[in-house]
Amino acid sequence: MIRTIGSLAAAAFLFVAGAQAATTQTTLTVTASGSFGTTGSITATGTATLSGIGSGTFSATLSLTSVDSSGNLSAPYTITLSGGNITGTLKVPESILSGATNAAGSATVTGGTGTYANATGSFTLTGSGTLTSTLAISLGFSGPGSITTGGTSSGGGGTPAPTITAVFDAASNTAGVAQGTIFIVKGSNLCPSGTNFFNVPRPTVAPNGVKITFTPTSGGAGTDALLWYEYNPSGTCQLAGILQSTVAAGNYNVTVTNGTASAPFAVQVLAHKFALFTQDSSGAGLASAQNVISQTQVDLNSFTTGTGKGTTISPAHPGQYMVVYGTGMGAYSAGDNAASPIYDFTKNGVTVNAIVGGMTIPVLYAGLAGYAGEDQINFQLPSNVPTGCTVSLQISVNGTMSNATFIAIAPDTASTACVQPGFTTSQLQNLDNGGTYTVGGFALSNISETIPQFGTTNFAEIGGAFTTYTGYQLLAAASSNVTTSTIGACTIYTITGTASAVVSTGSGTSLDAGTVTISGPSGSGLSNTALTDTNNAYSLTIGSIGGITIPGSVNGTIVAGTYNLNGAGGKDVGKFNASVTIGTPLTVTGGLPSSITRSAGYTLNWTGGLPTDYVEIIGSSSGATGSTATEFICTTTAAPGTFTIPSAVLTQLPVSAANGGFLEVASTPNVTNGNLLSGNFTAPLTAGGSVTGYFFAFSGIGGIVTYQ
Repeated sequence: MIRTIGSLAAAAFLFVAGAQAATTQTTLTVTASGSFGTTGSITATGTATLSGIGSGTFSATLSLTSVDSSGNLSAPYTITLSGGNITGTLKVPESILSGATNAAGSATVTGGTGTYANATGSFTLTGSGTLTSTLAISLGFSGPGSITTGGTSSGGGGTPAPTITAVFDAASNTAGVAQGTIFIVKGSNLCPSGTNFFNVPRPTVAPNGVKITFTPTSGGAGTDALLWYEYNPSGTCQLAGILQSTVAAGNYNVTVTNGTASAPFAVQVLAHKFALFTQDSSGAGLASAQNVISQTQVDLNSFTTGTGKGTTISPAHPGQYMVVYGTGMGAYSAGDNAASPIYDFTKNGVTVNAIVGGMTIPVLYAGLAGYAGEDQINFQLPSNVPTGCTVSLQISVNGTMSNATFIAIAPDTASTACVQPGFTTSQLQNLDNGGTYTVGGFALSNISETIPQFGTTNFAEIGGAFTTYTGYQLLAAASSNVTTSTIGACTIYTITGTASAVVSTGSGTSLDAGTVTISGPSGSGLSNTALTDTNNAYSLTIGSIGGITIPGSVNGTIVAGTYNLNGAGGKDVGKFNASVTIGTPLTVTGGLPSSITRSAGYTLNWTGGLPTDYVEIIGSSSGATGSTATEFICTTTAAPGTFTIPSAVLTQLPVSAANGGFLEVASTPNVTNGNLLSGNFTAPLTAGGSVTGYFFAFSGIGGIVTYQ
């Protein structure tokens, strides 16, 4: 069964961002020739290439009477490209006419037409030339520089020239677009005020003259994209279009014409770059996904069952069929301007899999399902699929992963909500209804690490923040296939693939808590010491690192005793106080080993910490090819002072590549069974309510270890 989500996916990429003038870094290369006449001047013509922009013709008029006091010939020039002309002044030493090599020159950009109206820029050049007995001249020079556009156009009555700052696919909001993709263009002055949506057949030029053109950097004719919308409700325009499937993969210059043409913006066109739409338009949150309830009903994937977001909602469940949406599956040979295109890429040589919670699932359908540029993926969840509110979801197209998103999966068909540790069903319903949740926490760390190239270095710091999240911004596992297993008090995580293991699918909003200070016991050197506030993220490096004083750090040492954290209160978070008591830093007897034989197991003995401290023993190893990484986490308390990592755990790790293994042993107070103790402190929120915050510390030892 094929269902479409049209309006939801379309809305998922409609948002506006600010922009600024565009500066293109490029290298100018010119080859030209001509002959002096009786007037003592010459017009030299030839070719000019601007890397990343394109190639065109070059023309400059040199005069022997234009030599300045430095011995340079000054010549006005014009470079003609597909988007318009660049004009300026070329300066070359007079000696270049007598065969000088590696002669130093320069060029300025003072204006132009079309794309380059009111452009500015400069180049540093090196070149050579010859002058024959018949007064024929040849010139060749090259050098780096830049061209900046974004001023007012020369012929539009003062209308600002358009400027492009980004060209992204419309789903993941990242650079690089595939053939047949829906894409967005950000910048300034891209279109007149007002908002226009274009239906099939979509135009390549809007009624007001706006168009988006892709021109090969190697030269040749440009192709105007199909226009989806002009969105300019408040003076900042964003454009969306569909890249014609006929535009071959390669490097292109993109220009927007709005009265005049913008400066070119370099873009890579790919054969495939599939990206999933998300419900918050971030490209990294809760996916735009539907749960197939019956032949006549599909729900929007959410945390709880009910109504919201303009439709019925529910989490998925094991065994359920699902539909997700994205763009960038690839070229559609029948054309991108059809009313109801239907095309399954999996039936035409493209391999597509859904990666859900680390499980690879062959899809049932992948391709166009009624909307040009929008791809639909149908698949069935396995009965043993991982469940939760943030189960990772990516789509693999010919082995290339999409952006990392997540979906909600309830434990079974009888459950009306997914399960997220630390959240009640009522809280999840609040998130589904557009509510938020706020978290706050600070960590004091003191880790002594041994690295062969640098010796033993102590890292001591404190950091934390208060952050408000929407339901779309919960954490989720990323694209790698992650499998877990448990042996006694140890959990083993095996990661295959090239992507990172865990990502944050939303940054949240950091809150202003005013000045935050820390005080420690005698000998720590910390007394009402202020943490550095960087965009409402608070941090402080304590002491030096490897004998090097980090800018902004303070003199101090983490010693046993009680540390007090004080918040003065700010715009978002009121006053708060918190404290944590730590013992002497945990130290491994004899230090960490340089290598561990996996088949033998390994016993660690330590001193320090408080008897009730929670102790984590973390080890990891990457194979020689880098394709597999395995990590284990074993837990105990500090009181026994010893723990043996079983050989059954160690043998799960691959043999380490050079410097490819790590081991850390650290103790943490305020933790029971791996969970932070609730109620460390409570901070009031100025908008109403409060947040339960956590203040914890950990200390120990870590370093490079080879697993044999």
